[in-house]
Amino acid sequence: MRGFTLQRRAACALRSTLQTTTRPALHPIAQTTTTLPTRTPPTRLSIHTSPARGKGQDSVPLERPATDFSSLDVLGNTPAPSTSVDVCMYDGFGLNSGVTIGGGDGALLVSGEAFSWRPWEAIGEKKLLNKRGQFEIPKEAFGVLDVLWPRPDMLVIGTGKEIRPLSPETRKVLGEMGLRVEVLDTRNAASQFNMLATERGVSVIAAALIPIGWQEGVGAK
Repeated sequence: MRGFTLQRRAACALRSTLQTTTRPALHPIAQTTTTLPTRTPPTRLSIHTSPARGKGQDSVPLERPATDFSSLDVLGNTPAPSTSVDVCMYDGFGLNSGVTIGGGDGALLVSGEAFSWRPWEAIGEKKLLNKRGQFEIPKEAFGVLDVLWPRPDMLVIGTGKEIRPLSPETRKVLGEMGLRVEVLDTRNAASQFNMLATERGVSVIAAALIPIGWQEGVGAK
């Protein structure tokens, strides 16, 4: 009985001790917010040095430097031949040398020399076109070229105010002389002769020109 009493007292003492023991205060755990580093978008590199063009913005063309065409004229300092044609007149021609061929005559320019040319006299009438409307002149009208040696390489023919096709017969005659032929109206033929004779020389280029006022059966008077 005594032992039971002692055990009961011990149990009461232990309970009292536990009740008086100070328990540690419980505090809420502070929530720590971790800030993640902000991801910076990658920088876009550009290999172009010019500013970017906005959408819909028209491109502005760069101004090109002006071209000095006089510096491109390789014949600018080359003197024109004395037989180059300065003026195509109604009934003749004015040459660079100051010589004037008039009276309705044509001009035959060969090897630096200028001749009055009347090819219709070889025909017997003032007609230079055949029935097909082709420019046709007999061999006798080119007598100077036939006896000249060395001959020019090319003959520029001016057929008057309008260009006319060269007849096969006349082309054959000139081909047998070893001449290449270029047929134009007289104004363009004179210009072509001036350019080619300046570039290649009067011994290589010749011209046979009919006045721009020429009319079939009438002439250029």
